[in-house]
Amino acid sequence: MNDSLHKDLSVYQLALGVEAPSQTVTLNPATLLSLVRAQIDLLIEQQISATLWIKLPPGKIWTSELVRYQSSMGESSNIYNCQVGEGKLELGEEKLISLSSLYDHYLDVRLLPNNNLPREYFLLVLSPRFCSLIAAYRPRQNNKISTLDKAQNSKNQPLFTITSVDNQVIQRVLDGIKQEIVPESKPITPSDFICPNACEPALISQLLTKQLQRQNEINRRISVERIAKLQQHNQKLQTKEQLKDEYLTNVCQELRTPLTQMKTALSLLNSPTLKPHQRQRYLQMLNTQCDRQSVLITGLMTLVELEHNLEATTLELVKLVDIVPGVVSTYQPVAQEKGIMLGYTIPTDLPTVWCVNGGLRQIVIHLLHNSLKFTPKGGQVWVRAKVQGEYVQLEIRDTGIGISETEIPKIFDCFYRVRSGLIDETNGAGLGLTIVQRLLWHCGGSINVRSKIDEGTMVIVQMKIGTTSPT
Repeated sequence: MNDSLHKDLSVYQLALGVEAPSQTVTLNPATLLSLVRAQIDLLIEQQISATLWIKLPPGKIWTSELVRYQSSMGESSNIYNCQVGEGKLELGEEKLISLSSLYDHYLDVRLLPNNNLPREYFLLVLSPRFCSLIAAYRPRQNNKISTLDKAQNSKNQPLFTITSVDNQVIQRVLDGIKQEIVPESKPITPSDFICPNACEPALISQLLTKQLQRQNEINRRISVERIAKLQQHNQKLQTKEQLKDEYLTNVCQELRTPLTQMKTALSLLNSPTLKPHQRQRYLQMLNTQCDRQSVLITGLMTLVELEHNLEATTLELVKLVDIVPGVVSTYQPVAQEKGIMLGYTIPTDLPTVWCVNGGLRQIVIHLLHNSLKFTPKGGQVWVRAKVQGEYVQLEIRDTGIGISETEIPKIFDCFYRVRSGLIDETNGAGLGLTIVQRLLWHCGGSINVRSKIDEGTMVIVQMKIGTTSPT
């Protein structure tokens, strides 16, 4: 064996030739597969018993074509599956191995280690009536591309491809393969290394027709897939636009209510028969509705700013013991004024959790504010935390008025307020729990609410421990 030939052997380069090189085209794997299928279609349709020399890309979709041909032709054809070196079998070769155990005319052929052949694929068809070659080369990817990106792009990477029915080109390739076969391989029939001198012109014409048909099938499938993707994208845009319209409608309705109340109060203040105590009541109404308007606008601005900046906001590692006690201490005067017992238990050895910068404080403030708001005089509010699997679980439990089961799924909607007779339902913007949910979603956390009417509510927040990925 010529060592220099072995080191430089490339089926793709041999097919290019020297004096009259074949035309090279760049194909994606799907189009290359259609060429292989077209040749198998022709062989089956014309019942051509051929010798096949193959080295196909990994994947059962490729080997299924050999199964289709072998099943149709039985043992009247020889198939040589070429593999380079003694390495691990590629994905999809399990099907080929099963063929070698079923058919005597199927043989795994090991080729000597080579730097070029692992990146090449080929299909050689040899028969007295028809001979052809498909040779493809997968160029090396940029070394700067990550291993993950290389794995994701390998299935779609373009292949430099040559097709030929020239018996001289085919014979040159066969001679190169013959020299690469390991000496310990099973003997191969000498005639299987010889390319017949001629091909029937009619079969070449039929092959071209089948290749066009296969390509039309690919184009049609691509067109259908593109239309489906466009429809899906349009549906997402329509849904997004619909949600935006609903959101704006809700915002307008929320802002209109206090404006209507203020306009009514101003009209009543202009009455000539207005008594002092009535004037005081209407002025108080104006003051209350102005405060409500301010709360709504502030809440909306906070939510809009949060949703606008959330994707660009980095996550940080925080400890609950550094945040929760300070927030609870801030609300102690409020709890004392309402006659509510407020306490917390936060172990100092709790691990750090992932959260948006400043987000943990906002979460605790909103949840604690709600618990105190809906707990009557003499009630209790507890804040506890513990490790739960890969999460730190924060629990805020109260003995408040509770929430009905039908309302629990709605409490995270924008502007939704729990209906109760305990407090003025117009207070607040109804955006607190919406903000909490957005913050937790972004850091891979979750929130769950359990409640019973007149018994109280428990809010359970889970946040990922810092030793795990936040995404």
